Amino acid sequence: MRALKAFQRCFRRLAAERSGVAAVEFALILPIMLLVYIGMMEGSSLIAMDRKVQSVSGAVGDLVSRSDGEISQTTLNDYVRVAGGMMTPYPVEPLEQIVSQIYVDGNGNPKVDWSKRYVNQSLVSGGEHAVGSAYALPTDVVSISKGLYVIVAESRYSYPPLYGIVFTDKVTLYRENFFIPRFREKIVLN
Repeated sequence: MRALKAFQRCFRRLAAERSGVAAVEFALILPIMLLVYIGMMEGSSLIAMDRKVQSVSGAVGDLVSRSDGEISQTTLNDYVRVAGGMMTPYPVEPLEQIVSQIYVDGNGNPKVDWSKRYVNQSLVSGGEHAVGSAYALPTDVVSISKGLYVIVAESRYSYPPLYGIVFTDKVTLYRENFFIPRFREKIVLN
C-alpha cells in the first residue's frame, strides 16, 4: 500500500511538471515538418525540371521551323546540342529528343515525312517515327495545318528524385510542341 502511495505521489509530480513539454511537442512534430520540407524541395525541383524539358522541346522545334526550305543533319545536331544546354545544372544524360516533320494532307491525315531521335544529345538509329507512318496530331493542329507541314519536337526526361524519400521512383517528364514552318513549305533534311 505504501508503495502505491509513493507511486501516486511520483505520478502527480510528473504530471504537474511543465518544463519539458515544449521539447516533447517539438520532438513529435519534427518528423512531419521535415517530411513536408523535403516534399516541397522535391516538388519544386520536379516543377523546375518540367519547365526545362518544355523549354528544350520548344527551342528545338522553333529553330527547325525557322529553316528556309532545308536543314542539314549537322545543323539539326547543333540545335539539339544547344537546346540540351538549357538543362543546366541538371544532367543531360536522361534527355531524349525526337524532331519530326509531319505532312497533313487536304483530308487531315498526318503522315511522317522525316524523323530523328537523339539520346543524350547524340543521334541514334531507331525509336523515331517511321517515315510514311500515321502520326496522331491534336485535332486543333490538324484543322489549322491541312495541306501544310508541321514540325513536332518531343522531349522526354527521366527525373531521378533528389532524396528518394517523398518520391521513390523516377518520374518521366514528356513535352511535345508543334510548329508550322515559318515559310509554310516543306523543310528538306539533308
